[in-house]
Amino acid sequence: MSPHPAQPTQTALLVLEDGRTFDGSAFGAVGETVGEAVFSTGMTGYQETLTDPSYRGQVVVMTSPHVGNTGWNDEDDESSRIQVSGYVVRDPAIRPSNWRSTRTLDDALTEHGVVGIGGIDTRALTRHLRERGAMRVGIFSGDAITDEAALLERVRAAPAMAGSALAAEVSTREPYVVEAKGEKRFTVAALDLGIKTMTPTRLAERGIEVHVLPATSSLADVQAVAPDGLFFSNGPGDPATAGDQVTLLQEALRAGLPYFGICFGNQLFGRALGFGTYKLKYGHRGINQPVIDRSTGTVEVTAHNHGFAVDAPLDESTTTPFGRAAVSHVCLNDDVVEGLELRDDDGRLLAFSVQYHPEAAAGPHDAAYLFDRFTDLLASGDDTAGATNESEIQA
Repeated sequence: MSPHPAQPTQTALLVLEDGRTFDGSAFGAVGETVGEAVFSTGMTGYQETLTDPSYRGQVVVMTSPHVGNTGWNDEDDESSRIQVSGYVVRDPAIRPSNWRSTRTLDDALTEHGVVGIGGIDTRALTRHLRERGAMRVGIFSGDAITDEAALLERVRAAPAMAGSALAAEVSTREPYVVEAKGEKRFTVAALDLGIKTMTPTRLAERGIEVHVLPATSSLADVQAVAPDGLFFSNGPGDPATAGDQVTLLQEALRAGLPYFGICFGNQLFGRALGFGTYKLKYGHRGINQPVIDRSTGTVEVTAHNHGFAVDAPLDESTTTPFGRAAVSHVCLNDDVVEGLELRDDDGRLLAFSVQYHPEAAAGPHDAAYLFDRFTDLLASGDDTAGATNESEIQA
């Protein structure tokens, strides 16, 4: 078992691209890593956060000071590995205490080669990022600590998140199927842009057979599974780089295929409808973000992980080649667009998306109704979904 970070054998140094540094102790693997520094406000769910593919290329700072107290188990991973580039905590737990725990958080980080740092003032670091915005960062420990000027240059040479195409790095290489639980009602093609394990599970619970497809899939690949609807998952990177996926979605909308998108899938839906996207100053990450569903007036506490957002008008609908588009959900903290919907001239729902994570991994459960909304959309589109030949697409 790894030495406990409260009794460190290695020192560590965190270096931000603007030159500010923090001294701490090695946590997890010893070495060096670079990425985009972002903070997560969740007090629980660190295992789901660490294994969420949307965090690819990012060094996650936990605002909750005490991390690791429930250890690591074999049930809660949201992908096949830890996805973050690095991990920053204030007080790593001395020992885990949970009946499902099989090893410590430190062990899991070390096993996956994830370089972390503990024992730093994460409150000061979070305030710094809130004031100055997300930026590149490096964590260096052991022999990787050299001259600070040289380390700063390595950080500044790292690629920025804006302009990064990362979805293909985390997508499945081969299609696979998640079977419907109970009676099968529908078939859905799910484009894996960094999908979390719990998402197809939530769909399957509603009688949906989910065909998870690689991010590089074409409309022909989608139609080959004879779907009743199309789903785009969450994922990392800049939505402006996902031109092929936007084109696929536009083709699917022309073909009359009902659509539901989450997170990255919301941003790509926005771009498919003709809206732009932009990078937020420091993004939304955590499981306590308030969002209003404008169709019902209900305020939901929701799980977020996004650094980009859709630039769409909040108070008016927009005519698109596919129907009338409008903002359906808004963040109550800063008025960021958190959902879109597309309707025909008769007001019938054709497609929708949300920026947050209704699969509730790790919690809360306020937005679970969105999977039911998608099921209702599939039911309403039984007679029109899934054009299967080129003439239907062109029509």
